[in-house]
Amino acid sequence: MSRPKKWRRVTLLPEATYFKPAGVPAHLLDEVTLSVEEVEALRLKEVEGLEPERCAREMCVSRPTFHRVLSSARRKLAEAIVKGKALQIQGGTFLPATQTFVCAEDGHQWQVPFHEMVAAASLVCPECNSTDVQPLHPLGQRSGGGWGRGWGRRHGRGGGRRSI
Repeated sequence: MSRPKKWRRVTLLPEATYFKPAGVPAHLLDEVTLSVEEVEALRLKEVEGLEPERCAREMCVSRPTFHRVLSSARRKLAEAIVKGKALQIQGGTFLPATQTFVCAEDGHQWQVPFHEMVAAASLVCPECNSTDVQPLHPLGQRSGGGWGRGWGRRHGRGGGRRSI
């Protein structure tokens, strides 16, 4: 049995989650799926230009893990471009850098940093100690959907499609 994956810290969620070659209907294309943490690795290394050690620290993973995530992202991106496949961003094992939670009982809202979310078995409202708490939109950027594993699933898609 393999070890469970550690949560990866993601600062920015991608604004667009689906890309395809122009002029080809989506239903005719094979898909390549990038996880949200793979996109974060590309952002940190290629867009922000950070050194691998700093990127790994930003994502709260080891340097070898960061390298594996980045290599996987580069391979998938290259395959989508070279073979003319659609590129979908979804899922992964990640949590936002900070998350706003709201208590269902008293409506209290508070911020929980990544390290506390990873360490906590369950969250409780700091005002009333209720365990009936829910996350607000991830990073305050999206409505609907969830975060972490499975975030960004496209409704009505995926049946019969191949992804890496």
